[in-house]
Amino acid sequence: MATEIMMVLTTYADPETGKRLTAGLLEQHLAACVQTLPIQSTYRWKGAIQHEPETLMLIKTQASLYPRVEAFIREIHDYEVPEIVMMPISAGLPEYLSWIREETVS
Repeated sequence: MATEIMMVLTTYADPETGKRLTAGLLEQHLAACVQTLPIQSTYRWKGAIQHEPETLMLIKTQASLYPRVEAFIREIHDYEVPEIVMMPISAGLPEYLSWIREETVS
């Protein structure tokens, strides 16, 4: 069933934070794949509009691992309130979804 496979999104500004997150998620088998994309974020924070370059991280994992993924991100992340959201993958290439299951521990 595809809905047990999820994508967790987070963002970061510091490249060292990104390296630590990626390495830890993969080494601990919390993610099968981590992709990163440079983005420009515009958001309201503490009453002011901010415009900041960030990196968006896409983490492929299993739903059952979300609490551990969230805890790991919170432990490593340097933001006061990091973006951490989980999105279901409702369908996908069966072989790819199987690979995610095999590469992650639940």
